Amino acid sequence: MFAEQTWLARAIWLALAVVVLVALAEMQLEMAFVALATLALSLAPVVVARWADVHVPPSFIAAMVIFIGATLFLGEVFDFYGRFWWWDVVMHGASAVGFGMIGFVLVFMMFQGDRLAAPPVAVAFFAFCFALTIGTLWEIFEFAMDQTFGFNMQKSGLMDTMTDLIVDAIGALIGAATGFGYLKGRARGGLAGLIDEFVRRNPRFYRRWRK
Repeated sequence: MFAEQTWLARAIWLALAVVVLVALAEMQLEMAFVALATLALSLAPVVVARWADVHVPPSFIAAMVIFIGATLFLGEVFDFYGRFWWWDVVMHGASAVGFGMIGFVLVFMMFQGDRLAAPPVAVAFFAFCFALTIGTLWEIFEFAMDQTFGFNMQKSGLMDTMTDLIVDAIGALIGAATGFGYLKGRARGGLAGLIDEFVRRNPRFYRRWRK
């Protein structure tokens, strides 16, 4: 399960485990908690994929591990959100691209991988809406946390929320466009390569798939 993962993902998991142990030894409980939560969440996709018998490309797992680590550990422990104004923008954009691609592979399953039967525009539109919906739900969550517990997740309020949604829309468009290009046979390698690898390695979901 873990042997096939990239060296980068395994290195990050090892580093987080070391941080947890060191933080506990030095009684830095907050850092230990954040590091442990980051480790658990970054391992979750591997465990869930194993449980569901779904093969997720190691490169996509590595991307998720980097994203989760950058969002929780670097963002919270080292305050990257406060130190770098663009950190939140990058995180939102990257997550939107990822969710756009996830939305694409999910709806492509409905066509069992038949590229001729799947309408590229409709599939891409669904992928875009899926990613943007996830981003919107996150903004609602931030608003609820701020109003209920007095947090400051929205930072500058309306400006922060609208900036996040605009970035989410751009990222979702990139993810959806990748799926569109894949269906039209115009996208190879890069992000489209991740989609192609997922489809090829999960034949039971894409019985009608053909190159």
